Amino acid sequence: MTDERRSAGHDLRAERISLAYDGDLVVKDLDLQVPDGRVTAVVGPNGCGKSTLLRALSRLMRPRSGVVLLDGEAVHSRAAKEVAQVIGILPQQATAPEGITVADLVGRGRYPHQGWFRRWTSTDDAVVRAALEATETLDLAQRRVEELSGGQRQRVWIAMALAQDPDVLLLDEPTTYLDVAHQIDVLELLHEQNRSRGTTVVMVLHDLNLASRYADHLVVMADGQVLATGDPSEAITEDLVQRAFGLAARVVPDPVTGSPMVVPVGRPRSAAALLTQTDPPSATVPPTSGRLV
Repeated sequence: MTDERRSAGHDLRAERISLAYDGDLVVKDLDLQVPDGRVTAVVGPNGCGKSTLLRALSRLMRPRSGVVLLDGEAVHSRAAKEVAQVIGILPQQATAPEGITVADLVGRGRYPHQGWFRRWTSTDDAVVRAALEATETLDLAQRRVEELSGGQRQRVWIAMALAQDPDVLLLDEPTTYLDVAHQIDVLELLHEQNRSRGTTVVMVLHDLNLASRYADHLVVMADGQVLATGDPSEAITEDLVQRAFGLAARVVPDPVTGSPMVVPVGRPRSAAALLTQTDPPSATVPPTSGRLV
């Protein structure tokens, strides 16, 4: 996460990949090209294969069939450390070693850049500090990770991913455990990382409106397949929301950004109906003498 270096361009794609857990197929014959240098959000209902896809793209999961290519070469044919110099990932359920401090955990993000002839330097210190500052966790540096709240831990894991200084950053639900203010902070941070350094960002999000606001490119999944890809203004339609989520909704312009905003229809209730449920009928209210009772 240094200002001195802009991210290099990379071609990351999946070609007809199928992914399974214990024989249960989760993703089927999926093709996907990640737009280089852009922010991509992957959205879809629970269990549709979003997180599984991210694991495959990052080399954490080997496809049952098909291949994930990084710059034309299968990721599983390359050394894990070599891939980690290009691709960083924030998994959905990250676990830290017991007793480790925040500073030590974030420092582990520098591991792909170490080697027999490359030891820890002042540059590593600067990158770790910058990552802690960017995620507002510098004051937690000497705290043990298990002592932190869920939101604090999430920001620390994001700091570790940033400290890895990858060209491609994959994040599985990076706003999990965060209150709304910190959700916006994290998404603004990722947006700035993309704009200032050209980092390719791919993130799984559940909030369609945040995805539409912060992503340049959307991937909409359902049942292990890609239903639609493209600019949020083109990808998010009322018909697509119905097909992907089984949700009746209206799609209107976001009043702040103009990006698509999904408003669920649900079962709308009239104001009169709400008043009927919350206020007692006037006929049963006893008259008062004007005093507070």
